Amino acid sequence: MPPQPPRVSLWAVEVFTATAEEGAITAAARRLGVSAPTVSQQLAALETALGAELVDRSARPFALTVAGQGFLPHAEAMLEALAQGRAGVALADPSGLTSFRLGMIEDFEAEVTPELLAGMASELTQCRFELETGPSHRLLSLLETRGLDVAVAALPENGLPDGTELHPLLQEPFLVVRPENAPRDLPFIHYSERTLMGRQIAAHLAREGHAPGHRLALDSYPAILALVAAGQGWTILTPSGVRHAPRAGLVLEPLPGAPLSRRIVLAARAGGMGGLPGQVAERLRGLLAARVVTPALRDAPWLGDTLRIEGADQV
Repeated sequence: MPPQPPRVSLWAVEVFTATAEEGAITAAARRLGVSAPTVSQQLAALETALGAELVDRSARPFALTVAGQGFLPHAEAMLEALAQGRAGVALADPSGLTSFRLGMIEDFEAEVTPELLAGMASELTQCRFELETGPSHRLLSLLETRGLDVAVAALPENGLPDGTELHPLLQEPFLVVRPENAPRDLPFIHYSERTLMGRQIAAHLAREGHAPGHRLALDSYPAILALVAAGQGWTILTPSGVRHAPRAGLVLEPLPGAPLSRRIVLAARAGGMGGLPGQVAERLRGLLAARVVTPALRDAPWLGDTLRIEGADQV
């Protein structure tokens, strides 16, 4: 009997794809939660199975060989087919879903996310849930590189890449947050421009002809709101962001000038999870209505329909 050729494993294909997308073995190992030697071993095994070097180990910076560049689209197609196969299994028997990787912006991690995961866990009893919280741009990047199954994030102004399905959840305005009984000439406390929201606020201020100097640029809602409540400055946030601190000592006001808003969406790779993203989005709409919209309108009725849940027909 002739010797059997080395077999290609999907794990090695996933390691190769992560390495190509991250541009470094150490970064791929960090993303996959394994050691760098493990990544190197899997790459070597895949090269042996294919009979070609895929990674140019002498190149600085990292580079794929011609063979690696040729194999990469096929590797991506294999992983996409695997994701669709898992989705098919989940649709046939949702209780049998074994893995669900959710990305959630920090705005909703305290109240909405625990309820969402608790509800899903009670129904998908065999499923292992992984939660990644962070800024929108990082979550959408992880989704694009298959590090997440779905991501709940702010929709970028330039939209999402082709091949991404989008489920609208919430539209919310930006508003001014000031300390109670404080002078109007306090300094501006900026939400960090390292984030999508911070850049959106900065661009709006520039369009309106305002350039408030700011010595403080933070990426933490609680820290910003604590400084505002202490009378150290004022800021611009959204209703969901303001939910991260007690309202005592804070005054909410409409944003002067042109309105500014953002859309929160649930994004997934098109067809990769079957109907599950739509089901999760529908569950989230109910939670956002109860946990964000209703309390915010109670505190600031003047928000009106600028703060609203968006349905599946508003793609």
